[in-house]
Amino acid sequence: MSMLVVITENVPPRLRGRLAIWLLEVRAGVYVGDVSRRVREMIWQQLNQLYENGNVAMVWATNSESGFEFQTLGENRRLPVDLDGLRLVSFYSV
Repeated sequence: MSMLVVITENVPPRLRGRLAIWLLEVRAGVYVGDVSRRVREMIWQQLNQLYENGNVAMVWATNSESGFEFQTLGENRRLPVDLDGLRLVSFYSV
């Protein structure tokens, strides 16, 4: 089991309701929980199917150098970049 954080913007209410089944919504669009890898992967599948025109970031604890991994969905000004095995975020201005 590991800590999981999901941040959503402009997603449909049905996705927000689905996330609330497994995770606690601590602020609008911010969900946290302690889940297994299997549940995390299932949540990611749900996010892929239901996010529509919104955007999503999912972050979870790992044994990597940074201590976490993350994935994103949808258009966002922050894009993941791999730099020699270290995941960073590149910011694109408007």
